[in-house]
Amino acid sequence: MSDNRRSRAITHGVQRTPNRAMLRAVGFSDKDFDKPIVGVANGYSTITPCNLGLNELAQRAERALKTSGAMPQMFGTITVSDGISMGTEGMKYSLVSREVIADSIETAVNAESMDGVITIGGCDKNMPGAMIAIARMNVPSIFVYGGTIKPGHYQGQDLTIVSAFEAVGQYSAHKINETQLLGIERHACPGAGACGGMFTANTMSSAIEAMGMSLPGSSTMAAEDSEKSDSAARSAEVLVHAITKQLLPRDIMTRQAFENAIAVVMAVGGSTNAVLHLLAIAHAAEVALHIDDFEKMRARIPVLCDLKPSGKYVTTDFHRAGGVPQVMKMLLEHGLLHGHCLTISGQTIAETLNDIPAKPRADQDVIRQWENPVYAQGHLAILKGNLAPEGAVAKITGVKNPKITGPARVFDSEELCMDAILAQKIKSGDIVVIRYEGPKGGPGMREMLSPTSALIGEGLGDSVGLITDGRFSGGTYGMVVGHVAPEAAVGGTIALIKEGDSITIDAEKRLLQLNVPEQELTQRRATWSAPKAQYTRGVLAKYAKLVSSASTGAVTD
Repeated sequence: MSDNRRSRAITHGVQRTPNRAMLRAVGFSDKDFDKPIVGVANGYSTITPCNLGLNELAQRAERALKTSGAMPQMFGTITVSDGISMGTEGMKYSLVSREVIADSIETAVNAESMDGVITIGGCDKNMPGAMIAIARMNVPSIFVYGGTIKPGHYQGQDLTIVSAFEAVGQYSAHKINETQLLGIERHACPGAGACGGMFTANTMSSAIEAMGMSLPGSSTMAAEDSEKSDSAARSAEVLVHAITKQLLPRDIMTRQAFENAIAVVMAVGGSTNAVLHLLAIAHAAEVALHIDDFEKMRARIPVLCDLKPSGKYVTTDFHRAGGVPQVMKMLLEHGLLHGHCLTISGQTIAETLNDIPAKPRADQDVIRQWENPVYAQGHLAILKGNLAPEGAVAKITGVKNPKITGPARVFDSEELCMDAILAQKIKSGDIVVIRYEGPKGGPGMREMLSPTSALIGEGLGDSVGLITDGRFSGGTYGMVVGHVAPEAAVGGTIALIKEGDSITIDAEKRLLQLNVPEQELTQRRATWSAPKAQYTRGVLAKYAKLVSSASTGAVTD
């Protein structure tokens, strides 16, 4: 037990009588006071299908903890549905919820001096929020993912939530009719589980598995399948063993473990949000990780999986093809994974992959053979230039025009941009700029899935560039660049762009450039002033005061 874990001390001394009296009221008997107290951080909610099935998993884990000789204490954590709040003012709370989740888990576990915690989450911010808390507290912990949603089906096509967003643009461009639009909406989300492509939730669950903080194979299971519930029970058993052995998160979450996570994110074609979240988790774990490390890793790691949003398959297909363990074994075989890293089971990565074949099955093409990758290099690039001296994040694979120079179409909010797109005022060759949507400026760094999906739906995904100091959904693809830092609200160059200015996005050179003379930019900077804060009280106001640059993970401590 670490020095600050004193829950077992409740069995000693008269002064502990009140503590024991309270615990008896929640089910403790005399023999239970010598057992480890384990928190069950339950993200159950009916706000979103991502978290709809979590209560069953939490209860299954609770029973398994008791059977394994621990005393569980269940508590709730919040969630925000990114998909439901997308395109609204409510989306400003999404990234903020990551910090609220982390703070709430830390508060409950440390206030009650728990000996360990099993965290159960589903929607995008549940996972990094839980991992930030786990890294901060450094008590034995394990993460359980609620699972992916199964694909919807309509007119012979597999659907995800992104299908519904793209359908809006298709309808606006008169490519589908109202009946088809409604049909896609009705069939896109058939039940419980997180968004079904390699979007942010499935990306982060894969990264956590690669890091060794969840069970092998658990990151791609479907929420409604029985194996997911079985995995929750097994996770509880593994956690009790970790408590006995005092296997701590920071023993597992080393610099090499983060490199393993980045390697897997690149290989599966994961979300741009992984950059932001892994930087934040590393910060909490006091591991030195820099935004430039992602670019170094990208050059070495091929994209092995043909997954949505830009690919063909959904996550349930990926799971049937071998999932994250198969990808990790391929990376390990080619010297691109640190096999000596520990996992929460006490085994090394190499030991957990011992029985996984070196090559994927020949009867599937979800996971490509090593010699035939989807792309030879990773897809998440860090772009720099006078528009983003601290860096910006882009998906650069699968883009038909890796370099584009065009006139800026400048919007100071997502809503203003969306109005222009739906009014068909954006033309081929334009560079759309959405600013004042960064961590401080939004505040909250909204995701721009609505405008990017609308552009794709209108057939402009390959001919229009888009840059923003906000974020992108894991479902976004195309010539888009997010996380531009410094952001507009702190006077970054993105704040100085004027309508019609020439901008260059060059994926091959990893360049994001405003083609305006430096003397002119200096004059513009001298007359620029920060806009008045939209929020002066409440959680968004507090967040805006505390949050760091996106280039360091948008952390608040």
